[in-house]
Amino acid sequence: MRIAILQRDLLLRQSIEKILAQAGHTCVTYDDGLAMSKAIARSTVDLLVLDWHGVRLSGVDVLRAVRAVSGDRMPAVFASTDTSEEAAVRAFATGADDYVTLPVRPAEFRERIAALLRRAYPDRHSVASFDAGPYRFDAHRQLVTLRGEAVQLSGTQYRLASLFFTNIGRVMSRDHIFAMVWGREFREFTRTIDSHVSRLRLLLEIDQDSGFRLQPVYKSGYRLLSLHQADAEIEKAAA
Repeated sequence: MRIAILQRDLLLRQSIEKILAQAGHTCVTYDDGLAMSKAIARSTVDLLVLDWHGVRLSGVDVLRAVRAVSGDRMPAVFASTDTSEEAAVRAFATGADDYVTLPVRPAEFRERIAALLRRAYPDRHSVASFDAGPYRFDAHRQLVTLRGEAVQLSGTQYRLASLFFTNIGRVMSRDHIFAMVWGREFREFTRTIDSHVSRLRLLLEIDQDSGFRLQPVYKSGYRLLSLHQADAEIEKAAA
């Protein structure tokens, strides 16, 4: 998972990042709340770890901005040296999903983060195999079948397909895709992602007949849409 961290104190920021990286997460860190807010607006992350304070914008301001745009799905944790009950109550009232005191206890912190991610993204944590329309994904063998027929995918192609099909309807920014599939941050313009997406669309026959559409999102990345779900929402709105 990709986690954004806002923390003014360098040592605490590095400590949080190290703990989460050891749990297999990719982290992007900030001491500037405004820079973080701008980055999240054009990118995607799975969870926020916030400080009360930040340069130019506080963690509270960042969370309010995220909630206004993205709703409540993205979990957020406040991490603070303030051990008072009032601070925890304030965090929850602001819209946080959890509150931890600094310095964090590594094992407990990792489990708290894991629990929040499981709750927010159950499709990514439920089972090793899952179905989506005519597709079946087998994580153990990194195999996808389409209408019962195996599709030959490389490891990279499987990770990319799995990322899209466990985030149906969600815009996935290019830097998020790069971090989750290639394991590192996206640093410069490249056609790598576009060419892989184009190839994946052909291999998995993602089209009207499959019930899905993999579409580019201007200045952001890509989104996999379920056409059946979209039709149902249109019918519901018209009723």
